Amino acid sequence: MSKINMKDYGLSDRFVNESKLHSFSLGRIISQDKGIYKAVTENGEFKAQISGKLRYNAANISDYPAVGDFVMMDENGGNAIIHHILTRKSAFIRKAAGTSNDDQVVAANIDKVFICMSLNRDFNLRRLERYISIGWDSGAVPVVVLTKSDLCENIDDMMNDLDDVALGLEIIITSSLKDDYENIKKYINYGQTVAFIGSSGVGKTTLINKLMGEDIFETKEIRNDDRGKHTTTKRELILLPEGGIVIDTPGMRELGIESADFSKAFADIDELSQMCKFSDCTHTKEPGCAVKRAVEDGILSEERLESYFKLKKEAKYDGLNSKQIEAEKLKRMFKDVGGMKNARKIIKEKNKR
Repeated sequence: MSKINMKDYGLSDRFVNESKLHSFSLGRIISQDKGIYKAVTENGEFKAQISGKLRYNAANISDYPAVGDFVMMDENGGNAIIHHILTRKSAFIRKAAGTSNDDQVVAANIDKVFICMSLNRDFNLRRLERYISIGWDSGAVPVVVLTKSDLCENIDDMMNDLDDVALGLEIIITSSLKDDYENIKKYINYGQTVAFIGSSGVGKTTLINKLMGEDIFETKEIRNDDRGKHTTTKRELILLPEGGIVIDTPGMRELGIESADFSKAFADIDELSQMCKFSDCTHTKEPGCAVKRAVEDGILSEERLESYFKLKKEAKYDGLNSKQIEAEKLKRMFKDVGGMKNARKIIKEKNKR
């Protein structure tokens, strides 16, 4: 049996070097459904489960493997045991749905995140701001994909509205009636991993089927309210025929924010805040506030500023400026290893080995 080339699955020197610190086989999680994993190594595909130690040490949901993770595993016939998750280079993380405060990794080690939104009743600028904020924070590059343009009668007005939200982002317009999905292909290179993210029924699965050249995933007809029916129920990683890797994800009815990149998602407000009279301006009641003045002058919409405040509060960044937010994000990132200072110490010790 010929070996699988793991570079096809996005393996890079970064992960190879880290894997040498462990004695198990290097694999990548390609499927996840209710705690059941499927992983691929150079020796083939395996059903996998996590080790007792990994389960015991997991403090929350994000400490479990996710689709896209590179892992160290013990191959054992058709089944395998996952012992360790290699350090993620990026991760799209949302707050878990329901009452839990856990953060959930939707897709790991992605290079680009395609934020899909249909040009019909799903079109929502405030929701898009939410996706973009998390997209930038993931470490991947967000790309906005507008679907079902054939159902839109005022696309020019919608594109004008997008100008103030999708700052600096590439925007791709697609239709289920045309082959313009080809526009997406140029954003997916060999060895790169992209994730399709969006609400239920916006056409993510249809796009992936077209990229594959065949209907590998089930799709359903549009409902009476012109929204697509939700089909995908699990996260799955697949190889495209022409190279590149795609992660399909279930539609999200809720997108809670655990962490976000406001300096990029709200770059216009961040830039305006540099001209405020006070460096710690909260953009509410302070004199000399450039942000409030921009709203009064019609340069910045009141709705966008309210969305900014709402998302900051949800991410527990309420009242913090850009530098303070970055410091808080780093503090969260390294909390499990005793802070950033201790993390540097651990890295140095690993490098010595």
